[in-house]
Parts: sequence; C-alpha cells; structure tokens
Amino acid sequence: MSIAALILAAGSGSRAGGVLPKQYYELGGRSILRHVLEAFAAHPKVDRLQVVISENDQEYYAAAVRGLDLAAPVPGGASRQESGRLGLEALRRKPPRQVLIHDAARPFISMGLIDRVIGALDSHEGAVPALPVIDTLKRAPDGIIAQTISREGLWTAQTPQGFRYDLICQAHERAAASGLTHFTDDASIAEWAGMKVAVVPGEPQNLKLTTASDLKSAEERYAGDIYRRCPDIRVSQGFDVHAFEPGDHVVLCGVRIPHERGLKGHSDADAAMHALTDALLGSIGEADIGTHFPPSDMRWRNAESSLFLRHASSLIEGRGGMVAHVDLTIVCEAPKIAPYVPAMRQNLAGLLGIDGSRIAIKATTSEGLGFTGRNEGLMAWATATVRLP
Repeated sequence: MSIAALILAAGSGSRAGGVLPKQYYELGGRSILRHVLEAFAAHPKVDRLQVVISENDQEYYAAAVRGLDLAAPVPGGASRQESGRLGLEALRRKPPRQVLIHDAARPFISMGLIDRVIGALDSHEGAVPALPVIDTLKRAPDGIIAQTISREGLWTAQTPQGFRYDLICQAHERAAASGLTHFTDDASIAEWAGMKVAVVPGEPQNLKLTTASDLKSAEERYAGDIYRRCPDIRVSQGFDVHAFEPGDHVVLCGVRIPHERGLKGHSDADAAMHALTDALLGSIGEADIGTHFPPSDMRWRNAESSLFLRHASSLIEGRGGMVAHVDLTIVCEAPKIAPYVPAMRQNLAGLLGIDGSRIAIKATTSEGLGFTGRNEGLMAWATATVRLP
C-alpha cells in the first residue's frame, strides 16, 4: 500500500497581511510550509510528498524546502479546488493507493492525527479529522439573528483529509466537467460524488493559520512548545583572536568587510564565528573547534567558517536541543563593524535557525591598549545559551 501526502500551498494568504504568503512565514527559524513537510516526511507510512504552489512563489518555495528530497512542485490554480485537482493529477505518473490532502497553513499536525486518518481508510473511502461544534449557532444574514441552528451532529472539518486516490480523482474530474467550482474542501467534493467519508477525532491545536493574529499566536505557541521540551538551560563561552596580515578585507560572521588588511588564519579567519562555534561546542561538553577541524588538515584551508558553525549547531540539534540566544563582542580599533551588524545578524540567524532578535552583536575598542589597541589584530568573545531536553 502506498500513501502520498498532497500539500496545498498555492494560496496568497492575503488575510494574514504582510509581504509574503503566510505559508512562508517562519516559526522558530523554519517556514510554516517546512514544518508541515517535515511532519509528513517523518511519518513511516507516508511514501511521497507533492506540493502545489503559486507560480509567483518559486523563490520562497526553494528557500523553504532547501535540503529536502522532494518532487518538483506543481503550479496551482485559481481556487483551492483547482489546485487540489492539479496536485492529484501530478501523482498519476505513479498513482498511490491513498492520498492525504493537507493545507500548508496547518503546521501543528501530529503523528497521531495522521495515524487516525490513515487508519480510517482501511474501512472507508475517505476520512476527515473534525471537531464537534460546541458553540450555539445563529443565522444572522443582515446582522440580526433570524434563526438558532441546532449544533447536534455538526462538526468543523480539518485536514489532512484522506481518500482512496482513484475515487477522489474521479470526484474532482466530475466536478470540473460539471462546471462546479464552489467546493471549499475535498471532503465536500467526495460527498457530492457519493463517496462515504468518515469523521475521525481532530485536534484543537491543528488550527489553520489565517490572520495576522493567528500567526502571532502560532509563534508564541511554537516558542512555548520548544521551551517545555527543552528545560535544560546551558550557557557557554568562546574566545578567538587573529592577527592582521596584508589583505583588503576581513570576514566576520560570514560577512566580507573592506579593510586595509586581512586576518591571518588557516580557514577564512572569521574570529567571531570561531568564538561562537567554541561556545556552542562547550554547551554540550564537546571539544574545541581545533579538535573538530584541526589546522593541520588541508581540507579546512581557506574554508568558510559557516561550515564549523553549522557542525556545532547540528550536534546540538542531534541531541534534540536548540540555540536560544547568542551574544558576540568584537574588539578592534578598525575596521568599523557597526554598519555591517544587520547583515552579520541575518547571516547567523539563517545558519542557526533562530530569529535575529535572539542574536546580539557588539563592537568596541580597547582604548589603544594591548595588541588590539596597537591595531595588530582583533578578538571576539561569544556567549551562547542553549536549551536541551
């Protein structure tokens, strides 16, 4: 039995406001879409992932899925219904037995919810997670209550909605051929086509993010989930120093800064990243950067220090942890660091997968004292706060 997950991410997300579609907003340094994709990719019964996107979002999509092994995305249509049909058609080259269709704006999908939908497909043609309506319903077409509607037997539908692939494809094709375009989810198309669709228990946290307020609540919830999962707080320090040598620039936090001299080192001599790498390694009791990347190894000759920082970060991630905050201080008489701090912060945020507000970068002088005061080199101090399970 093969099961494909079809992720619908072609919407504009206009109700959320902002400059990009909501599925590409970040939660904890990763896009909402990526959270969804990683959840389905981690499920042992899901064999394939297919994403439907807007043709205008190619760059956003490429950044969101970098590093994931996925089939090429499918351009969506003018409506959710049409996007769903186009996504189903893309799976025809190797048709699955069952398909799970999920909104990209629902990032808090659990393994248990996916299990329930898949399990219901053993004995039903379709399955939809849903929550019973608990509020009293009023019909008020002109703002004046005209009718109270019984909530008995009423449910609010969620995704992923699961179906036998051949039957939902046929239902979509029939609806399109009949000129019907009003369906707002796949279960309503299945119902119209006469399919028997079961309801399975949904989850309150499986919310569809629609408005700017939803996005803010999602950020708060995601941060809270991480902190509850990672109560072990560790603070560690790192230090590095490099001398100046002939050159025309220095590299700090991966940013090239013009200068009348360069920094001497085996790699790119990025003292700030080296100090931060040591701080991260220290937080998990690992050896220093020189042990992991010895200067005697020519593989690291002129290497970008982002390799070292990502290695340290991946060791923390491998233990189920996260980088919560970093604080860097760079000491030198020149060059001027302040104009480059925003780019440095942005670069570190991308490498560490954290928000830029969790990164502090400061520059100071040593008031003419010591080797930095004599303009012989620069040094960097780093403090990292790491959370572990």
